[in-house]
This record gives sequence, C-alpha cells and structure tokens, in this order.
Amino acid sequence: MNELIKQVEQWSIDKGLDNAESSKQFLKCSEELGEVAAALARNDMNALRDGIGDVVVTLIILAQQNGMDLHECLNCAYDEIKGRTGKMIDGVFVKSEDLQSE
Repeated sequence: MNELIKQVEQWSIDKGLDNAESSKQFLKCSEELGEVAAALARNDMNALRDGIGDVVVTLIILAQQNGMDLHECLNCAYDEIKGRTGKMIDGVFVKSEDLQSE
C-alpha cells in the first residue's frame, strides 16, 4: 500500500496536481463519490471497485496538496473513532453522542 501511495503522489507531481488548488481537487473527489453511488445503485461491482480506487487517489492528492499524507489523515481519523460507542440503526452506525435520549 505504501508503494502505491508513493506512486500516486509521484503521478500527481508529474502532472502538476500536487500544487493545484485544493478546492478543485475536492470537486474531483465529489465527482468520484458520485460514481461510487452510481455503481452501488446499479450493483456494478467492477465500477464500484474502480470508483473506490478513484476516490482514494483523489484523497491522496488532496492530502498531498495540503502538506499531509494519507497515513497521517487515516491515523487521525482512527484515533478519533477507536473508542467510539454507539449502535446500528437501519444499517447505519450512529455514535452515542448523536443518539437522542428517549
């Protein structure tokens, strides 16, 4: 995985994407998320696999544009969720602090 991330980062440098505007990169992320949604709606596993990969690529570049890397961002997110409690409601995990008291 580390090697693939480095390859994506180098590809973005070669294309000049590493210094491009982050807001434009976020739009690209959003576009790719739409493709994931479409693949799920169509139950197209090949398109889903490609779409998830495209989302990861766009996120690697977005992190790079902001002086971060994917591992740093993932570690930060995991540190935040690792002790989280909550429950599944209709197939969605809802964290404890978002659950309404009854």
